[in-house]
Amino acid sequence: MQPRNMSMSGVVDLAAVKAAQEAKAKAEQARAEAARQGGTGAVSPADLVIDVDEAGFEREVLQRSAEVPVVIDFWAEWCQPCKQLSPVLERLAVEYDGRFLLAKIDVDANQMLMQQFGVQGIPAVFAVVAGQALPLFQGAAGETQIRQTLDQLIQVAEQRFGLTGLTVDPEARPGERAEATEAPAGPYDALLEAAVQALDAGDFGGAVRAYQNVLSDDPGNTEAKLGLAQAELLYRVQDMDPQRVRREAADKPGDAQAQIAAADLDLVGGHVEDAFGRLIDTVARTAGDERDAARLRLLELFEVVGPDDPRVAAARRALARALF
Repeated sequence: MQPRNMSMSGVVDLAAVKAAQEAKAKAEQARAEAARQGGTGAVSPADLVIDVDEAGFEREVLQRSAEVPVVIDFWAEWCQPCKQLSPVLERLAVEYDGRFLLAKIDVDANQMLMQQFGVQGIPAVFAVVAGQALPLFQGAAGETQIRQTLDQLIQVAEQRFGLTGLTVDPEARPGERAEATEAPAGPYDALLEAAVQALDAGDFGGAVRAYQNVLSDDPGNTEAKLGLAQAELLYRVQDMDPQRVRREAADKPGDAQAQIAAADLDLVGGHVEDAFGRLIDTVARTAGDERDAARLRLLELFEVVGPDDPRVAAARRALARALF
């Protein structure tokens, strides 16, 4: 689930002289207004992550994007990959100390915003800079890739639009950190953290082993089961040639292994329903070992997406029809 790096050429095109000047002027006006009122305009770390709905979108996202890049996290409660990605984005929003604002949008409650942004699947992450919407990536992503994308976004926002971000109140930071350090560590936190670090470093084999170590002692550990399924998927696709895999899948519709490889790529790209549908069709048209291989891979992909995702429930019903 590597991120699809945003195209900075799009931002450069949008940064025509007039647009850049208007954005800079709005940012300067906001800072001047805060100074005139006798304040610094500083926010607390908690204010760097906000929930946004359709009613508040213009005020909380469009208007604020004139002074700080706004990163939008489209998510849903049933989305298991969202539960892996969202905490990372929230932590980075605080760590980046006001250089971007994170706006979280629940797609179930805000279907119009989802449609306006052209969101095809979640998690999906966009940015709004000086009123302009930009795609960042779709699907879960490693922290290293997320940081690279954010750094590029922030650099362009500052250089082209003069957006220097928000000032974070230094008085609020110690309490936030103290509260974080007081949280008790669980028995497998070190192993789970090692797995996350391996994922971020692109060491997918190491991540697989770390998650397996947790599950060997605690087979029911939900976080480790989800992490293992994701790490195994990333391990499988890391050396694939996407063009070759998709060409073989198109040329050999009855070849279970070709369809299985293409389904892995579908899921990594965030095309959940395409991945499920491809494997269900393969189960329906094959028999014996090939059919069983497609069925087992489909069950593994269910683990990646999560049992609460309605697409998994629909695919399970379709699988049952294909089998019986």
